[in-house]
Amino acid sequence: MSTTQTQSAEQGSHSNYRRSLGTIALTATGLGSIIGSGWLFGAERAASIAGPAAILAWVIGAAVALTIALTYTELGSMFPKAGGMVRYGQYSHGSLAGYLAAWANWIAIVSVIPGEATASVQYMSSWDFGWAKALYDGKELTGTGVALASVLLIFYFFLNWFAISLFAKTNTAITIFKVVVPVLTASALMLAHFDTANIKEHGGFTPNGWSAVFSAVALSGIVWAYNGFQSPLNMAGEARNPGKSLPKAVIYSIVIALVIYVALQVAFLMAVPGGKLESAGGWAHLGYNSPLADLAIAWGLNWLALLLYADAFVSPSGTGMIYAATTSRMIHGVQENGHLPKIFGRVDKKTGVPRPALILNLFIAFLFLAVFRGWGSLAEIVSVATVISYITGPVAVMSLRRLAPDLKRPVKLKIMPVVAPIAMVFGSLVLYWGRWPLTGKVILIMAVGLPVWAWYELRKPWAELKPHLKAGAWMVAYLLVMACVSYMGGEEFGGKGYLPAGWDILVVAVIGLLFYVWGVRSSWRNPSLIQAEAESLAEAEAEAAGEPGADGAKSDAKCEAGTA
Repeated sequence: MSTTQTQSAEQGSHSNYRRSLGTIALTATGLGSIIGSGWLFGAERAASIAGPAAILAWVIGAAVALTIALTYTELGSMFPKAGGMVRYGQYSHGSLAGYLAAWANWIAIVSVIPGEATASVQYMSSWDFGWAKALYDGKELTGTGVALASVLLIFYFFLNWFAISLFAKTNTAITIFKVVVPVLTASALMLAHFDTANIKEHGGFTPNGWSAVFSAVALSGIVWAYNGFQSPLNMAGEARNPGKSLPKAVIYSIVIALVIYVALQVAFLMAVPGGKLESAGGWAHLGYNSPLADLAIAWGLNWLALLLYADAFVSPSGTGMIYAATTSRMIHGVQENGHLPKIFGRVDKKTGVPRPALILNLFIAFLFLAVFRGWGSLAEIVSVATVISYITGPVAVMSLRRLAPDLKRPVKLKIMPVVAPIAMVFGSLVLYWGRWPLTGKVILIMAVGLPVWAWYELRKPWAELKPHLKAGAWMVAYLLVMACVSYMGGEEFGGKGYLPAGWDILVVAVIGLLFYVWGVRSSWRNPSLIQAEAESLAEAEAEAAGEPGADGAKSDAKCEAGTA
């Protein structure tokens, strides 16, 4: 297929999307993704790993997410297309690195959908009914629980089936509720019981050491929660004015979520009864099935418990609905990268929804639900896979500044040459904090996706394939080296202890910087980038000529409130 034909086909499919989302709607999309099941379970899980120092884990997680998000906001404004997060590595490094990044990102996001359904059912198991208690056995969902979670998956699916306008209106309303309830929960628990002795006793502020704080960032659902920042980027094809609205939406959603999550963490730490901590032997063994609701009942806040049980459906369902939407756009992007059949690139002209991609993601969500039946196990897989997908942003943004300096950049930070390598180091550290053998298992999952890439790419002539392999070698080597470092690293991070404490952190930081340099230098002007440049030039010419739709961005401020 010629470049012209490909460009025409891609532009045609994207013309079926409706550019109707403004800053408020996109912020609601990001915030709605961040505040899902994480706020229901994250405070307890972070405390079980790090104790009261879990407060700092949320701050560190936000700093990591914000730093990495800044690299992606420039990329998102440059390429405002559906499924943006799966495209950037393809533009900068070609098919191998692009596919690995897309695979990691898709695995991380699509597995969130069954995770949200699992969270709702797990919370329901605390209801005082025999059938409800039979949904969850304390570790994972039972057969009945899986069946009920499957019904929720179908519900998320149908909410996205009809139209993007329905999604926007429904999501904004749900997000408002999802913000109000956590704020109300944190306030009510603090007023009901605020025992500062919990910070001083039972092991003190860091009962498991500072390494546990870092592990909490990677394993307790914190990375999972903040990963929602990318949802506005994946919906960029439907943004009215992506250059202005995308960066605002990403930054606003992370900052607002940070305030809410820290408040919830403080409320949880202070509300746990001292006797409960004493009998459990510390933070690691509290054993709540529905943490915040159980605490509300313990302090006589029955009205709050009922509200939390209701929100256990609303918050995860809102996030599940958003991720069902964004993952379908990601599948569309992977198809346009050349690694899925054409049917998954089809967008319904009437509704503006990529329906075949929705069906594929529903099927994969069912598979994840069947294999990983507990929220905790899904949170760990999602978090580590998410970090792997993060590393392409810092490398891609600086690579494209080198390869395509004249490409239009509605968002361009002067400090990006400093931010990008720091973001790469942060991503590498969080991956290491994920602990061996989990890091090794998720890196192995990355290899499982390679046969799909091979099916599409290895049939190409060697002269055409070689530059893609050469440009993607840094990412393959990075994953192998990080697996080895994780295995040999400190015992507090699950390793064999060959690297002394402190030195292991330094080694990982240096590795991140070295691979950042290699990644930027190995980028090349591949066909996907050349095509993207041609599309950008065509859009600029159309705007200059005053063609219909070219000035749609000018109406952003007028339409903002209506869309939201």
